[in-house]
Amino acid sequence: MPTLADSVVLVTGANGGLGRHFVSQALERGASRVYAAARKPAVWDDPRIVALHLDVTDHESVRAAADRAEGVTMVINNAGGSNGASVVGDLSAARELFETNFWGALDVTNTFLPALSASRGTVLNVLSALSWWGVGDGYSATKAALWSATNTQRIALHGRGIHVASLHLGYTDTPMTAGVDAPKNDPADVVRSAYDGIEAGMFEILADRASIDLKAALSQPVEALYPQLSTATPAGRVAR
Repeated sequence: MPTLADSVVLVTGANGGLGRHFVSQALERGASRVYAAARKPAVWDDPRIVALHLDVTDHESVRAAADRAEGVTMVINNAGGSNGASVVGDLSAARELFETNFWGALDVTNTFLPALSASRGTVLNVLSALSWWGVGDGYSATKAALWSATNTQRIALHGRGIHVASLHLGYTDTPMTAGVDAPKNDPADVVRSAYDGIEAGMFEILADRASIDLKAALSQPVEALYPQLSTATPAGRVAR
């Protein structure tokens, strides 16, 4: 089973609301070192934390981070963003968001594969309940794409002894959701669920009721997730 004890953990997006908990809770569970990676590295007051510059949209930055970070046994792909992108109309914002939320996460994992293969390590991709619900538009699309890629990674890397897990969560109290007026998870609870799931050998970690319900709804007709499809169209026809 994967374990945090004596692990060397890389956390991308380490300065964010989830990222800081990923860093601190890894140490609480016995990690020997945590590389706290971000575009603008923070100052940390624990010698076990190594601040690391890493921009997931810049391959040279990712490669430089991999050269510096020694002995990594666990990669937490936590870096992500939301920019209001849509898949309908102008796609420039959607392309930009995919660079961070999709291509960036894949590049980090691929670049750290030599270390992960050597340690028979672990990858955690931080996804979303919106991986399964398109109401988030461009953001949902990036998370759905990474969910699909995560399934491929699980199969492709299993033979190397690398455990690939995903974390799905609904609205959580982080800076990204500051403008959302809805009940939110405590980020500490979400990260605790993530690490519990990893240490239990889980492949898919559903951190809250929203994620559990949306995953279950995938077996229903599409109208169950999108009831607006059953309403009359502008032309007066009923969508089928």
